[in-house]
Amino acid sequence: MSDQDGTASTTTHGLEGAATGTAETRGTAHGHEHGRGRSSDTVGPRTKGLALGAPVTLAEVTADLPSTTGDTFGWPLLTLDEAALEHNLTTMAEVCRAAGVLHAPHVKTTMSRQVFARQQAHGAWGATVANPAQLHTVVDWGVRRVFLANEMVDPRETRRLRTLVETSDPLDPLEVWLYVDSAYGVRLLATAFADAAPEVRERVGVLLEVGVAGGRTGTRGPEQALDLARSVVGAGLRLVGVAGYEGSAASGTTPDDLARVAAYCRSLREVAGLFVEAGLVGQDGSPVVVSAGGSSFLDVVVAELPGPLDGPDGRTTPVDVLVRSGAYVTHDHGFCERMDPWRRIPGAVPMRAAATVWAQVLSAPEPGLVVLGAGRRDLAYDLDLPVALSVRRADDDGVLASPEPLVGARVTGLNDQHLFLAVDDLAPGTPALGPGDVVGLGISHPCTLFDKWRVAAVVDAEDRVVELVTTDF
Repeated sequence: MSDQDGTASTTTHGLEGAATGTAETRGTAHGHEHGRGRSSDTVGPRTKGLALGAPVTLAEVTADLPSTTGDTFGWPLLTLDEAALEHNLTTMAEVCRAAGVLHAPHVKTTMSRQVFARQQAHGAWGATVANPAQLHTVVDWGVRRVFLANEMVDPRETRRLRTLVETSDPLDPLEVWLYVDSAYGVRLLATAFADAAPEVRERVGVLLEVGVAGGRTGTRGPEQALDLARSVVGAGLRLVGVAGYEGSAASGTTPDDLARVAAYCRSLREVAGLFVEAGLVGQDGSPVVVSAGGSSFLDVVVAELPGPLDGPDGRTTPVDVLVRSGAYVTHDHGFCERMDPWRRIPGAVPMRAAATVWAQVLSAPEPGLVVLGAGRRDLAYDLDLPVALSVRRADDDGVLASPEPLVGARVTGLNDQHLFLAVDDLAPGTPALGPGDVVGLGISHPCTLFDKWRVAAVVDAEDRVVELVTTDF
C-alpha cells in the first residue's frame, strides 16, 4: 500500500492525514499544553531522581537547562537521550510512511504524556493502550483516537466507555477501537450501546482478535473468528477489522521464527478476507483494518499485511494496516537490541537505546565487587539484568567527571535497592571504582522500566536537562 493508498482510503475510519508523518491537532483536543504535558505540573521532595526542598513546576526545574550532576538532581536518576529519542521517532515515522501503514504507538511502554506528544508530532494516528485504566488516562491527556488492544469484560467499563464517547466534544469527538474475542465481550458492548445514538455507536470500532494456539488472547481459528464477527454486526456494532499480536507466534529471530510470524500475519489477512467475502466489512468501499504489534517483527508485518483483499464479484477491498509498536521509542541494550527488526528492513537504520539509569557506588566491600544504590525499584529486570555502560568518577570532593566507558563490569544481581556489580574483569588500565562514583546502566525491556519512575530527565549532548517527562502509571 503506497502513501497515497494509505491516505486516500481512510475517510471512513477517520484516518485522514495519519500516514503522512505530519503533526495534527486532532488527538490533542486541549492544545499543546494538554498534549505535550502541563508545564505547571509540580514535582518536589517526594519525586525520585530530584533533590528539591519544596514543590516546583516542571518548567521551573528545566528553565536554566540544569546538568544532571547539579544540585537539582540526585541518584538514582533515569535519563533519556534526546538525540536517540528523536532518531527513533523519525526512523519509525519514515518506515511507516514508506510502507504505507498507520501507527498507533502502544503507550504502555512509558505512559508519558510528553513522550506520546513527541510520537504524535511524528504522525501517530492515535494511542494504543492495554486496559481501561490506561484508556481513561490518555483521554484525560486529550487524546481523541484510542486503540484498546484488549477486550472489555467488565460491564462497568463498557458503560464508562459509552459515557466517554457520548460526552466528548462534538467538534473533536473521541473515537475508540477495541478487541473482542468472545461472545461475552460482544454482549457487554451491545448492551452498553443498545440505545446509543448512531453517531455514538459509529465512534466505537470493534476488531476481532486472532490468537495462536498456546498463545495469549484471541480467537482460535478462522471459523471461530467469522462466527464472532457475524455476532458483532448482528448486534449493531461497528466491525472495522481484525487484529492480533504476532509476538505470540515466535520468541526469536531465526528463519523458522520469522516464517512463523509471516504465517501468522497471513492468517490475519485470511480472516479479514473472510469478513469481506461474508459482506461484514468493506461493502461501501471503505477499508478493512488489519492491525499487528510491530515491535520485534515490524519487518515481517510491513512485508505481509499491506495490500487490497479480493472480494465478491472480482471487486477488491482496500486494507488499512495499523501497527502498535511502543518499545521502539527508547529501544534498549538487551531484548529490543537482540530482536531489532530495523536491521532487517531495507533502507532502515538501527534504533538507538535512549534510556540510562544512573546509580552511585555505595560500597566496594571486597575485591572484584562494588554495590550500587539502585535495584528492583529502579530498574527493569524481567528479561535481563541491566548492563554497565559508563562511569562518572568522583574526585576527592565528590565532584563528578564526564562519563567514560566502563568495559568488563557485569551486573550479577539485584536487591530491592542494591545492585551487585562484578569488577574483577575490567579492561586493562581501568581504575578501580569507589564510593561516590556514578555508573550508567542500560536496561533490557523498557516496558518494565518506566513504571518505577514518576519523572525522567531528557538530556542533550551536553548533559543539560531540556525536559522532564512525567509518567501516569
